[in-house]
Amino acid sequence: MRLAAAILMNTWIAGHAADPGTYLRSIAEELEENWPNNRTVNIVCHGHSVPAGYFKTPVVDTFNAYPHLWHRALKERFPHAVINVINTSIGGESSDRGAARFAAEVLPHRPDIVTIDYSLNDRRIGLDAARNSWEAMIVAAKEAGALVLLLTPTADLRATWDTSEDALAQHAAQVRALAHKHDVGLVDSSSAFQSYVAQGGALEDLMSQVNHPNREGHDLVVRELMRWTPQE
Repeated sequence: MRLAAAILMNTWIAGHAADPGTYLRSIAEELEENWPNNRTVNIVCHGHSVPAGYFKTPVVDTFNAYPHLWHRALKERFPHAVINVINTSIGGESSDRGAARFAAEVLPHRPDIVTIDYSLNDRRIGLDAARNSWEAMIVAAKEAGALVLLLTPTADLRATWDTSEDALAQHAAQVRALAHKHDVGLVDSSSAFQSYVAQGGALEDLMSQVNHPNREGHDLVVRELMRWTPQE
C-alpha cells in the first residue's frame, strides 16, 4: 500500500469515531466557566514512555512532551479554567500492565478525560492482548464517567507504515477500530506523522531517537489533541 493511500484509508476510519466538534463539548463548556462557577477539570494521560516524556533515553523532558504542552495549549484557549493534567505513564510499559493498574492509579483521580497511548510497546504483546487491554481501560473509564481519547502511535524509524504487514501500522489500525467500536475520540498521531512526510518532511526531523519523538513530534500530537476542543 502506498503512503498516500494509507493516509486516505486512515482518514476514512478516523471519521467514524466520535466527532471532534462535539465529543468534548460538555468539558469545553466547563472550561469556559468563570469563578465562582468553574470547577477543576482533571485529565489523565496514561501510557508508555512517549507521554511519560522520554526523549533520548534516559533523558525525561517532561515540559516538552505532549501532556504538558497540551496543558499549556488548553490554558491558552481557556484562560479562566482550572485544569489538572495528571500523567500516569510509565516508560517501557505495555497496555496489559497499564490495564492492570488502571483502577488503582487512574480512576482515583476522578478524570473527566483519559488518554491512552501504548501502541509502540504493544507490538511485543501482540494485537489480541493489546485489544483486550485497551478495551478493559476504555470500558472502565466510560463506566467512571470519563471521556476517552485513544492515540495511535507516534513514529518508530524502524517501522514501515506504508505496508499493512508492519506491526506498528496494524496496531494503529486497531486503535482506530477501537475508537469506532466504542464511540470514543481518536487522536491520530500516526497519520499526523505520515502527513508530515508526505508533504516533504523527513521523519527524522520529528524524532529524538529511533522510537521517541522530539519537541516537534510532540507538537504534532498536541495539534491533534487540540482538535477535540475546537474554538467556536
